[in-house]
Amino acid sequence: MNNNVMLGGDRVVRAVLFDLDGTLTDPKEGITRCMQYALGKLERPTPTADALVAYIGPPLQHTFAQLLATDDNVLVDQAVAYYRERFASEGMYENAVYPGVAAMLAELKRAGLRLFLATSKPHVFAEQIVAHFGLACYFDGVYGAELDGRLSDKAELIAEILRAEQLDAATTLMVGDRLHDIVGGKHNGVSTAAVTFGYGSRAELEAHQPDLLIDSPAALVQRIVA
Repeated sequence: MNNNVMLGGDRVVRAVLFDLDGTLTDPKEGITRCMQYALGKLERPTPTADALVAYIGPPLQHTFAQLLATDDNVLVDQAVAYYRERFASEGMYENAVYPGVAAMLAELKRAGLRLFLATSKPHVFAEQIVAHFGLACYFDGVYGAELDGRLSDKAELIAEILRAEQLDAATTLMVGDRLHDIVGGKHNGVSTAAVTFGYGSRAELEAHQPDLLIDSPAALVQRIVA
């Protein structure tokens, strides 16, 4: 077991925080169908699934404020409630683990790293998803937002994980597919790795200067396991 995994040749990594949507799983079908369901319940126009892809990743409150072009919190909360109505019953399972993810998590565990889920999705759903897809066994903790929106901001969530698990930011790596993951990691002084196979464009990721750009789950293992 290697407890001194290296990043960039000289920085030790002992804990890795993973985003969920677009990083470990491809949630396009479930998320876009739930967005369409919520908009339909509100009798608003429903964009195509492809048009909604850009909204995968950020907190739902932000997404529906944009989709509804409103700052009416009551309307946004109603949209979120409709979304979760469908998501809880079927949407969370309209999802697929990216090829190579389970093997990546297993290799990192064997290398002695502590692994945590860090998602803006409510943790009550995140726990069910990783259990359903057989990934729960790899994680030392599953962290996500509260249903009331608390900790949906990635910087706040990462700060909470560092505090709760007594992790050293200098030896922690945040892995995600959107700018929120990189910005949240940098805000807390942790290293960042951006995966290019998720829902953030390469231009979006490069603009926020992650420490690593990763093109596959196997590549993450190769880059951080000495």
